[in-house]
Amino acid sequence: MLSSGQLIFTGISDKVLTSVEKKFIEEQNIGGVILFTKNYESPAQLAELVNSIQQLRQNFPLFIATDHEGGRVIRFKKHFTQFPPMQDIAMLDSPKICFEVHQIMAQELAACGINVNLTPCCDVLTNPANKAIGDRAFSDRPDVVEKFVSSAIRGLQTNNILACAKHFPGHGSATKDTHTNSVIVKTSLEELKKVEFVPFVKAIKSRVEFVMVSHLTVDAIDEKNPATLSETMYKIIRNEMRFKNIIVTDDMQMAAITDKFSVGDAAVMAINAGTDMLIYRDMAQAEIALNAINEAIKIKKIKNSTITDKLDRISKRKEEYLKEYRPIYIPEIESKINSKPAQIFLKEITSKIEEQKTRPIT
Repeated sequence: MLSSGQLIFTGISDKVLTSVEKKFIEEQNIGGVILFTKNYESPAQLAELVNSIQQLRQNFPLFIATDHEGGRVIRFKKHFTQFPPMQDIAMLDSPKICFEVHQIMAQELAACGINVNLTPCCDVLTNPANKAIGDRAFSDRPDVVEKFVSSAIRGLQTNNILACAKHFPGHGSATKDTHTNSVIVKTSLEELKKVEFVPFVKAIKSRVEFVMVSHLTVDAIDEKNPATLSETMYKIIRNEMRFKNIIVTDDMQMAAITDKFSVGDAAVMAINAGTDMLIYRDMAQAEIALNAINEAIKIKKIKNSTITDKLDRISKRKEEYLKEYRPIYIPEIESKINSKPAQIFLKEITSKIEEQKTRPIT
């Protein structure tokens, strides 16, 4: 059997691995772990958890991912520098500041062993009532979003954190949230190319390592399937945008998927459509998905060549960025998290943002 566990990002239940989790990660050669607030207590605990996960690796280290965007979407609240949302950062009209924000984020995450940050949001906030995205987006203008997306990616990836452009094909115009609803977007293909796709094209040109596909259903591209399960959607990323690196799904446990598809069927459909890796917040769901993928390979519902192509992309990224894993030395962490220079920088930009917000409109 091909090492299909590499196609999976799994969540874990708590702040330390259980014996069941250790067995699943090691025996199935799982590709990545995604961490949430429930997995975090302190930087030292986080580093110990990451060390314990990486002890289970086979050929290459695992991807260790989290959502560390700034604003309301930061999984590790205590101790880490708490940056404002990206909409506020963009108010300062300084890609240099945006770069520095993501540089500090990267340095703090890397100090604890995180190697993938599922950001930046490339969504253009064309619907101001869109609460799912809201101030997570840099702007309601594609030219502004693409400018800051590029600096965010550079800030992360020049500091050893792989970035992820999300949520393709663009969640900014949606009226609902895919966490809780099926979401249909009626935007024309022409408008998508002119607005929503622009920041993703820039992210790919900026050599982003991951692109995340959302669960939106976009009528102009595929009336039947959400983007995650749409072969047409993946062809746009691969063939039109010429993205060569890893495509990952949004969390496959969102209602936009689970209300219509079984765990196993959705996993097989997503792999055949074109994704490289699937995200599951719960390991029990990840195990069901992996079993379904393995069965589909066995009965030729998924071609061996399809899996081999994905494994090749994943192993190339790991070989380039994660070839060696040196366990995090816990006593050194404290000095690297929320340092004095980071606090001073945060205070300076927070003050500038407040000035922008209170400045009279002329």
